[in-house]
Amino acid sequence: MKSLLTMLALTTTLTAVAMDKPMASTYKIDNTATTVGWAAKKVVGGHNGNVATKDGFLTVSGDLITGGEINVDMNSITVADIPATDEYNAKLVGHLKSPDFFNIEKHPTAKLVITGSEKTKTGLKIKGDLTFIGKTNPIVFDAVVSKPNSTITAKSDVVLDRTKWDLKYGSDDFFKGLGDKAIKNDFTISINLTAKK
Repeated sequence: MKSLLTMLALTTTLTAVAMDKPMASTYKIDNTATTVGWAAKKVVGGHNGNVATKDGFLTVSGDLITGGEINVDMNSITVADIPATDEYNAKLVGHLKSPDFFNIEKHPTAKLVITGSEKTKTGLKIKGDLTFIGKTNPIVFDAVVSKPNSTITAKSDVVLDRTKWDLKYGSDDFFKGLGDKAIKNDFTISINLTAKK
């Protein structure tokens, strides 16, 4: 009898814990409503532009993003600060696609795998692994997240040190005598993401 009561108590406890745990939901990235911008600075000046997402998803449990994957089409990279009709626009895009930078012929996709998140005063601190140019590094960044109806949106400015992915072109940490042609190691990815059930 005692064993039966113990088993019933344990079952009741486990059921209560299971009921308290929010169910996970999967949201599919809406490519048409999602934008990913980039901005890089030189000693003098800088450039900015955009890339497009290919596909992806977020796994959400309660108020937390517990997992997910976002794939970016690196061949879609554009330059926004130079008029499209200016021949230097096409030259810069071509250079960004070359082995000097993102080597897009060999590495056409960049990927962020989200491994979890935790709450902050302003939103979520998201953890993940970012892969581009064939190399993966862990990253952590803050995001403002909202969940209107069956949609989730996330906005974030992520600052990355490109040299951690062996992108060293124009860095005065590795090449001397560059002067005002040196490119800063840090660049910013601005994410404005929308995903739907």
